[in-house]
Amino acid sequence: MAELVRHALAEVLQRGDIQDPVLGTHVVTVPEVRMSPDLKLATAYVMPLGGQDEAPVIAALERHRKVLRQEVARRVNLKYAPELRFRRDETFDEAARIDALLRSEKVQRDLDTSPQPGSEGEPEAESGH
Repeated sequence: MAELVRHALAEVLQRGDIQDPVLGTHVVTVPEVRMSPDLKLATAYVMPLGGQDEAPVIAALERHRKVLRQEVARRVNLKYAPELRFRRDETFDEAARIDALLRSEKVQRDLDTSPQPGSEGEPEAESGH
């Protein structure tokens, strides 16, 4: 269900069906939608392309939540559409944080001091002689 809602929402935003000055000047991606267990609430994680103007874009989506809900219901052919909630997608931030951590001097030092085959930490392969 979440993937159907995500596709429908992305299609509405891509086609420019919502007349809004903020949404009209931004390409908004919808990488993920999470549904509540009872399917009554859909949380859409969104990000403007380039990561610019996140707060105004989310505010615009919230303003048009009712129309977006109707469009999603129509496209997914649902009798009852889930209530939509919009949140900033933090996937890219988390990936960048992990990448920076892996590139940090401390991690590099730890990797450089890890035991090599044949060193004290690991036994050498037996030669059979």
